[in-house]
Amino acid sequence: MKLNLHLTFNGQCEAAFRFYEQCLSGKIGTMLTYGNSPMAAQTPPEWHEKIVHATLLLGDDLLAGVDLIANEHSGKEQEAKEPQPPKGFFVLLDVHNPSEAERIFYSLSENGIIQMPLQKTFWAASFGVVIDQFGTPWEINCGGPN
Repeated sequence: MKLNLHLTFNGQCEAAFRFYEQCLSGKIGTMLTYGNSPMAAQTPPEWHEKIVHATLLLGDDLLAGVDLIANEHSGKEQEAKEPQPPKGFFVLLDVHNPSEAERIFYSLSENGIIQMPLQKTFWAASFGVVIDQFGTPWEINCGGPN
């Protein structure tokens, strides 16, 4: 069994994954739009350039993403819902190199919100919490306390 993360966005998936590709030194594997998928006919035209499936390869790990079309299906005209920030999780990156942990942390914090500065803790040489500019919450953990 392998556990992978699948992040959702409200129209910013491509920008987020291009940012993560640079920040995390990954490689985009898939970037499929709604308009180039079998779902094109059922998708509103303004969403044809949005992402239905994206993957970012990070070594042996995979990060997946999608732009969700948040609509009420009431049988009447569809109304877009206001997107909600993710709740109940953080993407935890365990980084072995302290300078790489610092680079990633400050890159993710660009136009984001630092919730806990990168600092030494009783469990790690450095640990920090940031919500990036796309609303994704990250924890950066580097090494043991020594």
